Amino acid sequence: MTKRKTGGHPDLNVVNPNAAAIDIGSTMHMAAVNPDAAAMPVRAFGTFTQDLHDLADWLRSCGVTSVAMESTGVYWIPAFEILEAHGFEVILVNARYAKNVPGRKTDVSDAGWLRQLHSYGLLRSSFRPAAEIATLRAYMRQRERLTEYAAAHIQHMQKALMEMNLQLHHVVSDITGATGMRTIRAIVDGQRDPEVLAAFRDIRCHSSLDTIKAALVGNDREEHVFALTQSLELYDFYKAQIEACDRRLEAAVGALTVRAGDGVAPLPKARIKGTQHNAPSFDVRAALYGVLGTDLTQIHGLGPSLALKLVAECGTDLRAWKSAKHFTSWLCLAPGNKISGGKLLSSRTRRSSSRAAALLRLAAVTIGRSDTALGAFYRRLSSRIGKQKAVTATARKIAVLFYNAIRHGMTYQDQGAAAYDERHRQRVLSNLHRRAKTLGFALAPIPETEAVS
Repeated sequence: MTKRKTGGHPDLNVVNPNAAAIDIGSTMHMAAVNPDAAAMPVRAFGTFTQDLHDLADWLRSCGVTSVAMESTGVYWIPAFEILEAHGFEVILVNARYAKNVPGRKTDVSDAGWLRQLHSYGLLRSSFRPAAEIATLRAYMRQRERLTEYAAAHIQHMQKALMEMNLQLHHVVSDITGATGMRTIRAIVDGQRDPEVLAAFRDIRCHSSLDTIKAALVGNDREEHVFALTQSLELYDFYKAQIEACDRRLEAAVGALTVRAGDGVAPLPKARIKGTQHNAPSFDVRAALYGVLGTDLTQIHGLGPSLALKLVAECGTDLRAWKSAKHFTSWLCLAPGNKISGGKLLSSRTRRSSSRAAALLRLAAVTIGRSDTALGAFYRRLSSRIGKQKAVTATARKIAVLFYNAIRHGMTYQDQGAAAYDERHRQRVLSNLHRRAKTLGFALAPIPETEAVS
């Protein structure tokens, strides 16, 4: 690829003269540098590890200090990490901000256009957490995948039980609970007597012994028992893998940089007693409090597991976002602002694949049924604009509380649903009084005797 002239922009000043760009691919990376720095300003490199090290050496020989690349699938991760290890400033760019390539679209033109934009300082770097947070996030996402695999085998066990006409899921709320697992293990071990199987009933089970005994009379076919046995073994295997992942998670949380000061108050009393289903097997709440110095679980809707997932996605230092508004905009939870000719075209929120935003929406759905100020806020908006928009608005409020708790150490105190409703009522009355006054009227309350029908 020979050196060629590229159209310049005299009105723009070059901010990064030593900038380079890489068009990421699955089998080939196309790298572009300043045309004045090399006879061949665009070169192709393979994706093997040695090829990436050769790419780093070539970029250094061209005097490159900053490299931009698009976030293409997961192909960018090895190149990003190796170039970062070589001391380059690497920025990850959303393809939406650099997709307008002039002329024919090729890998060469993509790389050249990306380098040109980067040299003018027109590219914004996507959020990339610190190395310790990236490690925590990798373990957290691996645990989520293992939990999904385990859940699939729970369904397989339930299917095998149904094929045997053992209606265990109708008499227990969860077949992976104490009663269910003891019963399933006994069936796999060869026990078929309903009396013996019903004796495995836990004292907390709501169904009676007679009901469980009747539900455990089934059709014992060898192929169904075999399927149940393999599903149980796979479920136990994934549970063991989740336990091993929890040990790595605990070590990763312990390795986080402690942001809490020396005079940290004792851990507050837990807002909710009991353990959450599928929660990590260590004290997540105490571990996060030791790192952050604030108890995120005091925010309604955030349990220990959800708080850990949010920290793994966003980090323990939210200085990447100047304010809570920037943070909610990054999460795509803030209203859009499409204006043309002074007219608002749309205020819909942007679509997002952010895991953090999905977690906050899940918390908003949960909190909508609670007797809290956030729950009252959700129900008021839900009746007025619909549940979907109410979930987004409530998720945004939780995101603001999460940001302020980590960034500024603010403590959340719930005022209750009744106090929120009363404050909203006073605000509505104040607005009505002001509007009536502008029209030359005055509002007066209806006497109680006249109000009674």
